[in-house]
Amino acid sequence: KRAAFRDWEYWGRPVPGLGDPRARLLVVGLAPAAHGGNRTGRVFTGDRSGEWLFRALHRNGFANQAASVSKSDGLRLRDCYIAAAVRCAPPGNRPTPAEFRNCQAYLEREVRLLTALRVVVPLGAVAMDAFL
Repeated sequence: KRAAFRDWEYWGRPVPGLGDPRARLLVVGLAPAAHGGNRTGRVFTGDRSGEWLFRALHRNGFANQAASVSKSDGLRLRDCYIAAAVRCAPPGNRPTPAEFRNCQAYLEREVRLLTALRVVVPLGAVAMDAFL
């Protein structure tokens, strides 16, 4: 744990995707950040990459607020769903091939459930490879 979060109870379990089940936009990230999604239990929540992502989604009408710091902060996504290629925070932020294989079925299921999906935005080459 980082000193800044030493009093926090970490989620420490697989982090599910979040968003609008009728979404036409899917954003795919790599994995929950060790002190972001792994701490809060919500992908891209409470970390630097989430600050950038939610600000951009809000600016473009996909989120009701520009920041997300906890699961209970009131964030709602409109026409957008966010998922991760790997659901657990990998050591050193580098998932192993086995971790990708273990999580692939979850991402595939999320994609199948998004029946209105039209656009996929993978955040990085690893997320793109996992989606493809």
